[in-house]
Amino acid sequence: MKTFSDVLTDAASPVIVLDDQGIVTSINDAFKNEYGWRDEDLLGRSVSIIIPPALRQAHHVGFSRFLSTETPTLLSKPIQLPIVCQNGQERTVEHCIVAEKLDGKWRFAATIRP
Repeated sequence: MKTFSDVLTDAASPVIVLDDQGIVTSINDAFKNEYGWRDEDLLGRSVSIIIPPALRQAHHVGFSRFLSTETPTLLSKPIQLPIVCQNGQERTVEHCIVAEKLDGKWRFAATIRP
């Protein structure tokens, strides 16, 4: 099982990092190259921008449930879900999400592989 640190240092895989509010705090070059997003498009914005509209409510519910219960159901498990690319196209890709609590706040990182 990959740790949070493992995901952050995986330069070969597209990686996105979020804070406990679902705000994008980092994307790596592989993410930018694969999905067309730039720092100025995503940093400081809600992750919902890359989530297809039909899945946003489910994401919000799952994210909120984890924050309130701290009981993971999808963490560290590869799951196939669509992502919205910068050009508006949706692609189904493999997400593997990890979380880490630091100074009382959760942060999340995900590899999002084609």
